[in-house]
Amino acid sequence: MRLRLIPRDEHFFGMFVEDAENVLKGARLLEEMLRSYDDLDRRASDIEGVEHRGDELSHQIANKLNSTFVTPFDREDIHALISGLDDVLDGVEEAADVFVLYNVEEPSAAATKQATIIVHQVEALVAALNELQKPKALQRHLIEVHRLENEGDQIARAAIAALFHEKTKATDIIKWKEVYGVLEETIDRCEDVADILERIVVKHS
Repeated sequence: MRLRLIPRDEHFFGMFVEDAENVLKGARLLEEMLRSYDDLDRRASDIEGVEHRGDELSHQIANKLNSTFVTPFDREDIHALISGLDDVLDGVEEAADVFVLYNVEEPSAAATKQATIIVHQVEALVAALNELQKPKALQRHLIEVHRLENEGDQIARAAIAALFHEKTKATDIIKWKEVYGVLEETIDRCEDVADILERIVVKHS
């Protein structure tokens, strides 16, 4: 069953995808940063540039929303969607900044896995947004976002537990708990976007 969008403005759907693809660009840059772990200031600056582009895209969608009489779905859901995507990208930028500000010598395997999970989640969100007018096709992508969130939660729990089992210095415990926490929160924000998309589908199916 298709979303009931009569009349509808197809441009919104392309704008949602463009916004999500920009988030994906930022997530991939973060993953690349942790895998290569060189030239951190430049890499963090590149992610900051992507975040600024995300702000521009959010403003474009908001402006179009304000000038459109009939929207594809409820205005509050559109606001929630673009705000949710923006939150994910903010989390990606914050994660990059944490590695620089805390002068982390090298990323742990767990942190790198978390960054990869964020990439895979956002890939699933981009795929879901491309299927926004086909709810049945969309659902499998949202299920994947939730599955990845559970995987990320397990990784974070194990990594934090290891800090204490390995008798890590107190200052390093504080530092790594912050790193894992920021990455885990970003993973949770991806799931929040999936929840918003599920709510939109339920309303219009």
